Amino acid sequence: MLHRRTRAVCAALTTSAALFVAGLGSSASADSAPSPAPTAAETLGADQAPPALLSAMQRDLGLDRAQARERLANEAAAGATAGALRLSLGRDFAGAWVRGAESAVLTVATTDAADVPGIEAAGARAAVVRHPLSALDAAKARLDRAADHRDTTATPVWYVDVPTNSLVVEASRRGAVPALLKSAAVDEGLVRVVASTQRPRPLYDLRGGDAYYIDNSSRCSIGFPVTRGTQQGFATAGHCGRAGSSTTGSNRVAQGTFQGSIFPGNDMAWVAANSSWTATPYVNGSSAQVAGSTQATVGSSVCRSGSTTGWHCGTVQQLNTSVTYPEGTISGVTRTSVCAEPGDSGGSFISGSQAQGVTSGGSGNCTSGGTTYFQPINPLLQTYGLTLRTTGGGDPGEPGEPGGTWAAGTVYQAGATVTYGGGTYRCLQGHQAQPGWEPPNVPALWQRV
Repeated sequence: MLHRRTRAVCAALTTSAALFVAGLGSSASADSAPSPAPTAAETLGADQAPPALLSAMQRDLGLDRAQARERLANEAAAGATAGALRLSLGRDFAGAWVRGAESAVLTVATTDAADVPGIEAAGARAAVVRHPLSALDAAKARLDRAADHRDTTATPVWYVDVPTNSLVVEASRRGAVPALLKSAAVDEGLVRVVASTQRPRPLYDLRGGDAYYIDNSSRCSIGFPVTRGTQQGFATAGHCGRAGSSTTGSNRVAQGTFQGSIFPGNDMAWVAANSSWTATPYVNGSSAQVAGSTQATVGSSVCRSGSTTGWHCGTVQQLNTSVTYPEGTISGVTRTSVCAEPGDSGGSFISGSQAQGVTSGGSGNCTSGGTTYFQPINPLLQTYGLTLRTTGGGDPGEPGEPGGTWAAGTVYQAGATVTYGGGTYRCLQGHQAQPGWEPPNVPALWQRV
Protein backbone atom coordinates (compact mmCIF):
# COMPACT_ATOMS: atom_id res chain seq x y z
CA MET A 1 0.00 0.00 0.00
CA LEU A 2 1.36 3.41 -0.96
CA HIS A 3 2.20 5.95 1.74
CA ARG A 4 -0.10 8.99 1.54
CA ARG A 5 2.72 11.22 0.30
CA THR A 6 3.77 8.59 -2.22
CA ARG A 7 0.24 8.57 -3.60
CA ALA A 8 0.30 12.37 -3.82
CA VAL A 9 3.65 12.37 -5.62
CA CYS A 10 2.53 9.74 -8.10
CA ALA A 11 -0.76 11.52 -8.76
CA ALA A 12 0.88 14.87 -9.36
CA LEU A 13 3.49 13.44 -11.67
CA THR A 14 0.97 11.37 -13.58
CA THR A 15 -0.96 14.58 -14.26
CA SER A 16 2.20 16.41 -15.27
CA ALA A 17 3.44 13.60 -17.49
CA ALA A 18 0.06 13.35 -19.18
CA LEU A 19 0.49 16.87 -20.50
CA PHE A 20 3.37 15.67 -22.64
CA VAL A 21 1.39 12.90 -24.31
CA ALA A 22 0.30 13.60 -27.86
CA GLY A 23 -3.37 13.25 -28.79
CA LEU A 24 -5.00 13.26 -25.35
CA GLY A 25 -8.38 11.56 -25.58
CA SER A 26 -10.21 10.34 -28.67
CA SER A 27 -11.88 12.44 -31.32
CA ALA A 28 -14.27 11.88 -34.18
CA SER A 29 -12.02 13.68 -36.63
CA ALA A 30 -8.34 14.43 -36.98
CA ASP A 31 -9.10 18.13 -37.32
CA SER A 32 -10.61 18.31 -33.83
CA ALA A 33 -7.83 16.32 -32.11
CA PRO A 34 -5.89 18.44 -29.62
CA SER A 35 -2.34 19.36 -30.56
CA PRO A 36 0.34 17.50 -28.63
CA ALA A 37 1.90 19.52 -25.84
CA PRO A 38 5.53 20.53 -26.44
CA THR A 39 8.28 18.60 -24.74
CA ALA A 40 10.51 20.34 -22.22
CA ALA A 41 13.31 20.43 -24.80
CA GLU A 42 11.02 22.11 -27.33
CA THR A 43 9.71 24.60 -24.77
CA LEU A 44 13.20 25.67 -23.68
CA GLY A 45 14.76 25.57 -27.16
CA ALA A 46 17.21 22.83 -26.18
CA ASP A 47 16.66 21.27 -29.60
CA GLN A 48 17.87 24.48 -31.28
CA ALA A 49 21.30 24.85 -29.69
CA PRO A 50 23.70 26.85 -31.90
CA PRO A 51 26.74 25.12 -33.47
CA ALA A 52 29.27 27.23 -31.50
CA LEU A 53 27.76 26.17 -28.19
CA LEU A 54 27.62 22.50 -29.22
CA SER A 55 31.26 22.63 -30.34
CA ALA A 56 32.33 24.10 -27.01
CA MET A 57 30.40 21.39 -25.16
CA GLN A 58 32.15 18.74 -27.24
CA ARG A 59 35.56 20.17 -26.43
CA ASP A 60 35.10 20.95 -22.73
CA LEU A 61 32.78 18.11 -21.68
CA GLY A 62 34.30 15.37 -23.84
CA LEU A 63 31.15 14.71 -25.87
CA ASP A 64 30.34 14.10 -29.49
CA ARG A 65 27.70 16.21 -31.24
CA ALA A 66 24.89 13.72 -30.66
CA GLN A 67 25.73 13.43 -26.97
CA ALA A 68 25.75 17.21 -26.59
CA ARG A 69 22.26 17.44 -28.10
CA GLU A 70 21.01 14.55 -25.98
CA ARG A 71 22.44 16.14 -22.84
CA LEU A 72 20.60 19.40 -23.44
CA ALA A 73 17.32 17.54 -24.04
CA ASN A 74 17.77 15.45 -20.90
CA GLU A 75 18.56 18.51 -18.81
CA ALA A 76 15.43 20.27 -20.01
CA ALA A 77 13.30 17.25 -19.08
CA ALA A 78 15.07 16.87 -15.73
CA GLY A 79 14.24 20.42 -14.75
CA ALA A 80 10.54 19.84 -15.39
CA THR A 81 10.51 16.55 -13.47
CA ALA A 82 12.47 17.98 -10.55
CA GLY A 83 10.15 20.96 -10.41
CA ALA A 84 7.07 18.74 -10.21
CA LEU A 85 8.65 16.59 -7.51
CA ARG A 86 9.66 19.64 -5.50
CA LEU A 87 6.03 20.72 -5.36
CA SER A 88 4.81 17.23 -4.45
CA LEU A 89 7.41 16.54 -1.77
CA GLY A 90 6.97 19.88 -0.07
CA ARG A 91 9.14 20.27 3.02
CA ASP A 92 10.73 16.84 2.47
CA PHE A 93 12.43 18.06 -0.74
CA ALA A 94 16.21 18.17 -0.36
CA GLY A 95 17.38 19.12 -3.86
CA ALA A 96 17.93 17.59 -7.29
CA TRP A 97 20.87 17.08 -9.62
CA VAL A 98 21.79 15.38 -12.90
CA ARG A 99 24.78 13.18 -13.65
CA GLY A 100 26.36 11.28 -16.51
CA ALA A 101 27.90 12.32 -19.81
CA GLU A 102 24.43 12.92 -21.25
CA SER A 103 22.81 14.03 -17.96
CA ALA A 104 20.67 10.92 -18.24
CA VAL A 105 20.43 10.32 -14.48
CA LEU A 106 18.28 12.66 -12.40
CA THR A 107 18.51 12.24 -8.63
CA VAL A 108 15.96 13.80 -6.32
CA ALA A 109 16.66 13.90 -2.59
CA THR A 110 14.09 13.64 0.19
CA THR A 111 14.16 13.43 3.97
CA ASP A 112 11.36 10.83 4.05
CA ALA A 113 12.03 7.27 2.85
CA ALA A 114 8.31 6.90 2.13
CA ASP A 115 8.75 9.30 -0.81
CA VAL A 116 11.10 6.93 -2.66
CA PRO A 117 8.45 5.00 -4.67
CA GLY A 118 6.92 8.23 -5.95
CA ILE A 119 10.29 9.64 -6.97
CA GLU A 120 11.20 6.45 -8.80
CA ALA A 121 7.79 6.36 -10.47
CA ALA A 122 8.68 9.73 -12.01
CA GLY A 123 11.81 8.20 -13.59
CA ALA A 124 14.31 9.69 -11.13
CA ARG A 125 16.65 8.10 -8.64
CA ALA A 126 15.86 8.75 -5.01
CA ALA A 127 18.30 9.75 -2.28
CA VAL A 128 17.19 9.78 1.35
CA VAL A 129 19.11 12.43 3.29
CA ARG A 130 19.02 14.12 6.67
CA HIS A 131 18.48 17.82 5.94
CA PRO A 132 15.69 19.38 3.83
CA LEU A 133 16.79 21.97 1.29
CA SER A 134 14.80 24.62 3.16
CA ALA A 135 16.95 24.12 6.28
CA LEU A 136 20.20 24.39 4.34
CA ASP A 137 18.98 27.48 2.47
CA ALA A 138 17.93 29.09 5.75
CA ALA A 139 21.36 28.42 7.27
CA LYS A 140 23.05 29.92 4.23
CA ALA A 141 20.84 33.01 4.50
CA ARG A 142 22.05 33.47 8.07
CA LEU A 143 25.66 33.26 6.85
CA ASP A 144 24.86 35.87 4.20
CA ARG A 145 23.54 38.26 6.83
CA ALA A 146 26.49 37.64 9.14
CA ALA A 147 28.92 38.38 6.30
CA ASP A 148 27.66 41.95 6.13
CA HIS A 149 29.34 42.59 9.48
CA ARG A 150 32.46 40.40 9.26
CA ASP A 151 35.70 40.04 7.36
CA THR A 152 35.19 36.85 5.33
CA THR A 153 38.32 36.94 3.19
CA ALA A 154 39.50 33.70 4.87
CA THR A 155 36.16 32.05 4.06
CA PRO A 156 35.47 33.55 0.62
CA VAL A 157 32.91 31.07 -0.72
CA TRP A 158 29.91 29.23 0.73
CA TYR A 159 27.01 27.41 -0.90
CA VAL A 160 24.39 24.71 -0.45
CA ASP A 161 25.71 21.52 -2.05
CA VAL A 162 22.70 19.29 -2.70
CA PRO A 163 24.57 16.08 -3.68
CA THR A 164 26.31 16.04 -0.27
CA ASN A 165 23.30 17.50 1.59
CA SER A 166 25.46 20.10 3.28
CA LEU A 167 26.28 23.78 3.54
CA VAL A 168 29.84 24.00 2.23
CA VAL A 169 32.22 26.70 3.41
CA GLU A 170 35.46 27.04 1.44
CA ALA A 171 38.22 28.34 3.68
CA SER A 172 41.88 29.29 3.32
CA ARG A 173 42.09 29.17 7.14
CA ARG A 174 39.98 26.43 8.69
CA GLY A 175 40.21 28.16 12.07
CA ALA A 176 38.14 31.08 10.72
CA VAL A 177 35.07 28.89 10.16
CA PRO A 178 33.82 28.35 13.76
CA ALA A 179 33.65 32.08 14.47
CA LEU A 180 31.72 32.66 11.24
CA LEU A 181 29.24 29.90 12.06
CA LYS A 182 28.81 31.16 15.62
CA SER A 183 28.12 34.71 14.47
CA ALA A 184 25.45 33.37 12.10
CA ALA A 185 23.96 30.90 14.62
CA VAL A 186 24.54 28.05 12.14
CA ASP A 187 24.70 24.48 13.42
CA GLU A 188 28.09 22.93 12.61
CA GLY A 189 26.26 19.68 11.80
CA LEU A 190 24.94 21.31 8.61
CA VAL A 191 28.38 22.41 7.45
CA ARG A 192 31.17 20.78 5.46
CA VAL A 193 34.45 22.72 5.36
CA VAL A 194 36.55 22.53 2.19
CA ALA A 195 40.13 23.78 2.18
CA SER A 196 40.72 26.21 -0.66
CA THR A 197 43.43 28.62 -1.76
CA GLN A 198 41.21 30.37 -4.29
CA ARG A 199 41.12 34.15 -4.21
CA PRO A 200 38.06 35.08 -6.28
CA ARG A 201 38.09 38.52 -7.83
CA PRO A 202 35.95 40.41 -10.32
CA LEU A 203 37.02 39.92 -13.93
CA TYR A 204 37.02 43.59 -14.89
CA ASP A 205 38.57 43.36 -18.33
CA LEU A 206 36.26 40.71 -19.80
CA ARG A 207 33.49 40.63 -22.37
CA GLY A 208 30.87 37.96 -22.79
CA GLY A 209 29.23 38.90 -26.03
CA ASP A 210 30.67 42.22 -27.23
CA ALA A 211 33.14 44.50 -25.52
CA TYR A 212 32.18 47.89 -24.18
CA TYR A 213 34.18 50.58 -22.40
CA ILE A 214 33.23 52.47 -19.24
CA ASP A 215 34.01 56.21 -19.07
CA ASN A 216 36.57 55.64 -21.87
CA SER A 217 38.67 53.64 -19.44
CA SER A 218 37.98 50.09 -18.22
CA ARG A 219 36.47 47.41 -20.45
CA CYS A 220 33.71 44.89 -19.68
CA SER A 221 31.24 42.79 -21.63
CA ILE A 222 27.61 42.91 -22.60
CA GLY A 223 25.67 40.18 -20.85
CA PHE A 224 22.22 40.02 -22.46
CA PRO A 225 20.27 42.63 -24.45
CA VAL A 226 17.11 43.77 -22.65
CA THR A 227 14.29 46.26 -22.94
CA ARG A 228 12.47 48.40 -20.40
CA GLY A 229 9.33 49.62 -22.08
CA THR A 230 10.58 51.19 -25.31
CA GLN A 231 14.09 51.72 -23.93
CA GLN A 232 16.72 49.28 -25.21
CA GLY A 233 19.89 48.30 -23.41
CA PHE A 234 21.78 45.41 -21.86
CA ALA A 235 22.39 43.60 -18.59
CA THR A 236 25.90 43.28 -17.24
CA ALA A 237 27.90 42.97 -14.02
CA GLY A 238 27.58 45.58 -11.29
CA HIS A 239 31.31 45.79 -10.67
CA CYS A 240 31.79 47.07 -14.22
CA GLY A 241 30.31 50.52 -13.55
CA ARG A 242 28.19 52.76 -11.35
CA ALA A 243 24.93 54.53 -12.14
CA GLY A 244 25.71 57.52 -14.34
CA SER A 245 28.85 56.05 -15.90
CA SER A 246 28.90 56.35 -19.70
CA THR A 247 29.72 53.53 -22.09
CA THR A 248 31.09 53.22 -25.59
CA GLY A 249 30.88 50.12 -27.76
CA SER A 250 33.71 47.94 -29.02
CA ASN A 251 33.86 50.32 -31.99
CA ARG A 252 34.35 53.24 -29.55
CA VAL A 253 31.05 54.79 -30.63
CA ALA A 254 28.96 56.39 -27.86
CA GLN A 255 26.63 53.69 -26.57
CA GLY A 256 24.75 54.43 -23.35
CA THR A 257 24.66 55.09 -19.61
CA PHE A 258 24.52 52.87 -16.53
CA GLN A 259 21.02 53.22 -15.06
CA GLY A 260 21.48 51.01 -12.01
CA SER A 261 24.31 49.04 -10.43
CA ILE A 262 24.67 46.89 -7.31
CA PHE A 263 28.11 45.73 -6.11
CA PRO A 264 28.96 44.27 -3.67
CA GLY A 265 25.96 42.46 -2.20
CA ASN A 266 24.96 41.40 -5.70
CA ASP A 267 26.81 41.89 -8.98
CA MET A 268 24.15 43.29 -11.30
CA ALA A 269 23.72 46.34 -13.50
CA TRP A 270 22.00 47.53 -16.65
CA VAL A 271 22.88 50.07 -19.30
CA ALA A 272 20.35 52.06 -21.34
CA ALA A 273 21.57 52.39 -24.92
CA ASN A 274 21.13 55.39 -27.18
CA SER A 275 19.18 55.30 -30.44
CA SER A 276 22.22 54.10 -32.40
CA TRP A 277 22.03 50.68 -30.77
CA THR A 278 19.45 47.92 -31.09
CA ALA A 279 18.90 45.06 -28.67
CA THR A 280 18.96 41.60 -30.30
CA PRO A 281 18.35 38.08 -28.92
CA TYR A 282 21.88 36.89 -29.64
CA VAL A 283 25.19 36.23 -27.96
CA ASN A 284 28.24 37.09 -30.07
CA GLY A 285 26.35 38.06 -33.21
CA SER A 286 24.24 35.18 -34.49
CA SER A 287 26.19 32.26 -32.99
CA ALA A 288 23.85 31.74 -30.03
CA GLN A 289 20.15 32.57 -29.82
CA VAL A 290 18.47 33.39 -26.54
CA ALA A 291 15.00 31.85 -26.20
CA GLY A 292 14.31 32.43 -22.49
CA SER A 293 15.74 32.46 -18.98
CA THR A 294 14.75 29.17 -17.36
CA GLN A 295 17.19 28.33 -14.57
CA ALA A 296 19.33 25.22 -15.20
CA THR A 297 19.44 22.35 -12.70
CA VAL A 298 22.58 21.63 -10.65
CA GLY A 299 24.85 19.42 -12.76
CA SER A 300 23.60 20.84 -16.05
CA SER A 301 25.96 22.02 -18.76
CA VAL A 302 26.52 25.76 -19.02
CA CYS A 303 28.63 27.76 -21.45
CA ARG A 304 30.20 31.18 -21.38
CA SER A 305 31.18 33.43 -24.24
CA GLY A 306 34.07 35.86 -23.84
CA SER A 307 36.28 37.88 -26.16
CA THR A 308 39.45 36.84 -24.36
CA THR A 309 38.92 33.08 -24.33
CA GLY A 310 35.97 32.47 -26.68
CA TRP A 311 33.39 29.82 -25.84
CA HIS A 312 34.05 27.65 -22.79
CA CYS A 313 31.74 25.21 -21.08
CA GLY A 314 31.40 23.34 -17.83
CA THR A 315 28.65 22.47 -15.39
CA VAL A 316 26.49 24.24 -12.84
CA GLN A 317 27.98 23.20 -9.51
CA GLN A 318 25.88 25.09 -6.96
CA LEU A 319 23.08 27.64 -7.02
CA ASN A 320 22.68 30.44 -4.47
CA THR A 321 26.38 30.73 -3.62
CA SER A 322 28.02 33.52 -1.63
CA VAL A 323 31.56 34.57 -2.49
CA THR A 324 33.81 37.19 -0.90
CA TYR A 325 35.85 39.43 -3.21
CA PRO A 326 38.27 42.09 -1.95
CA GLU A 327 35.43 44.61 -2.37
CA GLY A 328 32.97 42.61 -0.25
CA THR A 329 30.63 39.62 -0.26
CA ILE A 330 28.39 38.77 -3.21
CA SER A 331 25.35 36.59 -2.51
CA GLY A 332 23.03 34.63 -4.76
CA VAL A 333 25.55 33.88 -7.50
CA THR A 334 25.91 30.52 -9.26
CA ARG A 335 29.16 28.54 -9.00
CA THR A 336 30.38 26.78 -12.16
CA SER A 337 33.33 24.77 -13.41
CA VAL A 338 33.67 27.04 -16.45
CA CYS A 339 36.99 28.85 -16.83
CA ALA A 340 37.36 32.57 -17.46
CA GLU A 341 40.09 35.15 -17.79
CA PRO A 342 40.35 38.94 -17.75
CA GLY A 343 38.31 40.27 -20.65
CA ASP A 344 35.26 38.02 -20.03
CA SER A 345 33.63 39.95 -17.13
CA GLY A 346 29.96 40.89 -17.36
CA GLY A 347 29.43 38.53 -20.29
CA SER A 348 26.89 35.86 -21.08
CA PHE A 349 26.33 32.51 -19.39
CA ILE A 350 23.87 30.34 -21.30
CA SER A 351 22.59 26.76 -21.04
CA GLY A 352 21.23 25.53 -24.36
CA SER A 353 19.24 28.57 -25.48
CA GLN A 354 18.32 29.70 -21.95
CA ALA A 355 20.08 32.76 -20.54
CA GLN A 356 21.54 31.99 -17.11
CA GLY A 357 23.45 35.06 -16.00
CA VAL A 358 26.34 37.50 -16.38
CA THR A 359 29.95 36.71 -15.54
CA SER A 360 30.92 37.98 -12.10
CA GLY A 361 34.34 36.67 -11.06
CA GLY A 362 36.31 33.59 -10.14
CA SER A 363 39.70 32.02 -9.91
CA GLY A 364 42.03 30.09 -12.19
CA ASN A 365 42.31 30.43 -15.95
CA CYS A 366 41.50 28.59 -19.17
CA THR A 367 44.91 26.86 -19.32
CA SER A 368 44.85 25.11 -15.97
CA GLY A 369 41.08 25.37 -15.35
CA GLY A 370 39.14 27.39 -12.86
CA THR A 371 35.94 28.28 -11.07
CA THR A 372 33.70 31.10 -12.27
CA TYR A 373 30.62 32.64 -10.66
CA PHE A 374 27.77 34.32 -12.46
CA GLN A 375 25.03 36.66 -11.32
CA PRO A 376 21.74 34.93 -12.25
CA ILE A 377 19.78 36.84 -14.89
CA ASN A 378 16.26 36.45 -13.46
CA PRO A 379 16.91 38.40 -10.22
CA LEU A 380 18.63 41.08 -12.31
CA LEU A 381 15.61 41.36 -14.63
CA GLN A 382 13.26 41.49 -11.66
CA THR A 383 15.29 44.10 -9.76
CA TYR A 384 15.33 46.58 -12.63
CA GLY A 385 12.02 45.71 -14.32
CA LEU A 386 13.74 44.55 -17.50
CA THR A 387 12.56 42.18 -20.22
CA LEU A 388 15.04 39.79 -21.79
CA ARG A 389 15.20 40.12 -25.58
CA THR A 390 14.45 36.64 -26.94
CA THR A 391 13.82 34.93 -30.27
CA GLY A 392 10.16 34.37 -29.33
CA GLY A 393 9.16 37.82 -30.52
CA GLY A 394 5.85 39.35 -29.58
CA ASP A 395 5.12 42.30 -27.34
CA PRO A 396 7.08 41.85 -24.08
CA GLY A 397 4.43 43.86 -22.29
CA GLU A 398 1.54 41.74 -23.57
CA PRO A 399 -0.89 41.07 -20.71
CA GLY A 400 -2.03 37.64 -19.61
CA GLU A 401 -5.45 36.09 -20.15
CA PRO A 402 -8.32 38.45 -19.15
CA GLY A 403 -9.25 37.65 -15.58
CA GLY A 404 -5.96 35.82 -14.94
CA THR A 405 -2.86 36.86 -13.04
CA TRP A 406 -0.23 35.42 -15.42
CA ALA A 407 1.57 38.14 -17.39
CA ALA A 408 4.39 38.15 -19.92
CA GLY A 409 7.51 39.91 -18.65
CA THR A 410 7.01 38.78 -15.06
CA VAL A 411 9.81 36.81 -13.40
CA TYR A 412 8.30 33.75 -11.69
CA GLN A 413 10.05 31.67 -9.04
CA ALA A 414 9.48 27.95 -8.58
CA GLY A 415 6.34 27.46 -6.51
CA ALA A 416 4.64 30.71 -7.59
CA THR A 417 0.92 30.39 -8.34
CA VAL A 418 -0.98 32.14 -11.14
CA THR A 419 -4.37 31.91 -12.80
CA TYR A 420 -4.93 31.71 -16.53
CA GLY A 421 -7.97 30.86 -18.63
CA GLY A 422 -10.01 29.89 -15.59
CA GLY A 423 -7.35 27.51 -14.23
CA THR A 424 -4.75 27.76 -11.48
CA TYR A 425 -1.13 26.86 -12.20
CA ARG A 426 2.01 26.49 -10.11
CA CYS A 427 5.47 27.33 -11.46
CA LEU A 428 7.89 24.40 -11.78
CA GLN A 429 11.06 26.28 -12.81
CA GLY A 430 12.15 29.88 -12.33
CA HIS A 431 11.88 31.92 -15.55
CA GLN A 432 10.72 35.19 -17.08
CA ALA A 433 7.34 34.71 -18.77
CA GLN A 434 7.00 35.64 -22.41
CA PRO A 435 4.33 35.45 -25.14
CA GLY A 436 3.91 31.82 -26.20
CA TRP A 437 4.79 30.55 -22.72
CA GLU A 438 1.26 30.79 -21.33
CA PRO A 439 0.79 28.15 -18.59
CA PRO A 440 -1.38 25.69 -20.60
CA ASN A 441 1.21 25.73 -23.42
CA VAL A 442 4.34 24.89 -21.44
CA PRO A 443 4.01 21.90 -19.09
CA ALA A 444 7.76 22.05 -18.53
CA LEU A 445 7.24 25.31 -16.68
CA TRP A 446 3.71 25.15 -15.22
CA GLN A 447 1.59 22.49 -13.56
CA ARG A 448 -2.17 22.87 -13.21
CA VAL A 449 -3.38 22.55 -9.63
